[in-house]
Amino acid sequence: MQGNEVTMIVPENGIAARVFPADLARFVAKYYREKGVTVHLGDTVTRIATGSRGGFTVGARAAGPISAEAVIAGLGIVPNVDLALQAGLAVDNGIVVDTLLRTTSPDVYAAGDVARFHNPALDKRLRVEHEDNANTMGRTAGLNMAGADLPYDHLPFFYSDLFDLGYEAVGEVDARLDTVADWKEPFREGVVYYLESGRVRGVLLWNVWGQVDAARALIAEPGPFLADQLRGRLPG
Repeated sequence: MQGNEVTMIVPENGIAARVFPADLARFVAKYYREKGVTVHLGDTVTRIATGSRGGFTVGARAAGPISAEAVIAGLGIVPNVDLALQAGLAVDNGIVVDTLLRTTSPDVYAAGDVARFHNPALDKRLRVEHEDNANTMGRTAGLNMAGADLPYDHLPFFYSDLFDLGYEAVGEVDARLDTVADWKEPFREGVVYYLESGRVRGVLLWNVWGQVDAARALIAEPGPFLADQLRGRLPG
């Protein structure tokens, strides 16, 4: 959109294939190509080196060397828990906190990407690396440090814009779960439900807006749900 040539190297067979159902991930790759992005699927980067005339040379297993002025690597993060370990706090893929966001040392609180908390709607511990969680949890931790005693029961969401498309995602949106797609217009507008043993664990609102709270309420319901019960459940 800024007039630059862009090449993407993606190890899966679609863009965001770990999050989106396979057919949607393949559509997004096709959509990016239509927007002028060169997309190499099922490929991996083997090396990144400084070019002889500046910039970089990116080695890929299948695509071969690619010259670039800038490289952006999406590698994920590892939470920095060194200080917590030194302080003797419980750590399990993040700093373990209770419902008030206290660590195992009750005068120490943790919030944001580094904190692992129990979510009642999913009934499991999570560590979430997104803006909504960081803002909401940080505020709750600050209030609790001031004596508010507010339980953190918020189910975070995240979002992104993909050229003319956009989405909001709530709960566990994991392509390994069972999915039910309810398209108003295939791959352009609709809702994808992620289920485990008939219970809704996550909701992908694809070009659908204003339904995050409704999605949270649905995830909190015990179910079980059949596919036909979910189609039309959230308005597009």
